[in-house]
Parts: sequence; structure tokens; C-alpha cells
Amino acid sequence: MSSPARPQTIRDSRILAAMAHPVRRRLLDVLRAYGPSTVTHMAERTSQASGNVSHHLRLLAASGLVLEAPELSRDRRERWWRLAPIALRWSAADLEDDPVAYPVALAAESLNLDRQVELVRSWLTSSGNERSRWGDGPFSVDSWLRLTPNELAELGEQITNLIAQWQQRTATSTDGERQTVFFFARGVPGQP
Repeated sequence: MSSPARPQTIRDSRILAAMAHPVRRRLLDVLRAYGPSTVTHMAERTSQASGNVSHHLRLLAASGLVLEAPELSRDRRERWWRLAPIALRWSAADLEDDPVAYPVALAAESLNLDRQVELVRSWLTSSGNERSRWGDGPFSVDSWLRLTPNELAELGEQITNLIAQWQQRTATSTDGERQTVFFFARGVPGQP
């Protein structure tokens, strides 16, 4: 597996707008979690119609977020897609002076948070069998820290690097096949 791409900061509202849609966000998640895939497989994983998935993939491709992977096709009808080899980051604060990009960045951040909370809530309401199978693995942690802006940036970089190390693990282990696990962490200034 190759090393993760160095994050590039987005300042283009068109890229943010492409990401700020629930279906496109889910398609990016499917490609991130499972690797290259066909429209049919992505439609099955997202419970979307194939035509809808194709439409959203074309929009993501026009923004440079996904690429066709024709080398994976077994015939002319089969279309494979993969994530573009870039890691993205943005901050709405960086775009406050842009009257077009700023609201789009806020919408993209809000959509990301909604998606993250949705995934955690889905786990919390999953069956008892599924929950017991995972035992003490799933966790939640929160804390109030006293940090400077630079220290918060350093903490974020350390967590990002740690996650990148875990992403490099192969799909199988001596304990069995690994399954997808959603992990997220946020660090934001706030008051209790």
C-alpha cells in the first residue's frame, strides 16, 4: 500500500460544492473504505440507483476528486472508479473573505459533521449481536484541554499521522479479516 498523500488545502468553491452533497460524500466514503469500485457496487453499498451514482461520479470526476480506472474493467460496459491520489483539507475560516467559497465551505463542514454523527448513531442503534461481537473495541473519548492554537495544530497533526499508520494495515491479519471501522476526531475551541 502506498503512503498517504500529503493534504492539500482547498480554496476552490467548486471542489467544496462537489463534496457538499450527501450522496457524493457517501460515494467518496465507499471508495475510501473499499478502494476502486464499479457503479453497480457503489449503488448497492449506498442504496442508490446506478444512474444516480453515475451522475454524482461524473460531478466528482469534474472536480478532480475521483478518476476512472479503465485498467480494472473486464469489458467495455464495466466502468471502475477510484479516488484521486490527493488528501484534502479546508477551513471555512481561510475562506471568510470569499463570498462564494465561504458559505460552501460551511455547508461542506456541516455535511461532514452530520455524516460523522449519523455513522456513530447508526452504531449505537445496531443489533445486540453486532455490538457484542465487537466487545470493548468501539470507544468514545472526549476531553477539555488547555492549548494554544499552535498546540492544537500539533495535536491534530499527531492524530492524523497516527491514523495514517493504522490505514496502512492490510485487509487480513492473523486474527481474521479486518472490517471497515469509522473513526473520527475533532478538536475545536469551545466552552463547557
